[in-house]
Amino acid sequence: MLPGLTIVLGSIGSGKTILAEELVLGTGRTPVALVTTPPDDTGIQATLARRQASPHTAWHTRHEPLDIGRALAGISGDSAVLVDALPLWLANRAEAGHDLAEAEAELMAGLALCAAPVVMLTRAPEICEDATLRAARGRLNMKLAATAGLVVNVTAGLPQVLKGSLP
Repeated sequence: MLPGLTIVLGSIGSGKTILAEELVLGTGRTPVALVTTPPDDTGIQATLARRQASPHTAWHTRHEPLDIGRALAGISGDSAVLVDALPLWLANRAEAGHDLAEAEAELMAGLALCAAPVVMLTRAPEICEDATLRAARGRLNMKLAATAGLVVNVTAGLPQVLKGSLP
């Protein structure tokens, strides 16, 4: 049984996406992917094609580059949600000129209203990021991890449970 919020951390190419997808599919609920890239982004196309090729179930994909909180609030309890991915969403909000503390509050409110279990992909802030964005991502990661029932870090495809236990 998946908790209301699961955080899966890892660097690019770590295997975090595959683990997160397995966790969502393992619930037996309708899998919903909230993707933070625009629909025409070439970087996400291979991931989306792989998900749709799954013989077991069809993913319902929604592109939500800015309003994840609102999207989460409207998802029913017969679904399980993958948020792919938090770092890009936060960068999108910053680029759009949104206040990052307000963005965090909207996300947390949406999570509180979401009836489905949520698996959220993120990674550690990077030194090359803008300092304001890096600090905001670090704070948000810590706040989400404190709220989450399960936190997993993935390195080289190997999950390390930091909080809770894998189903």
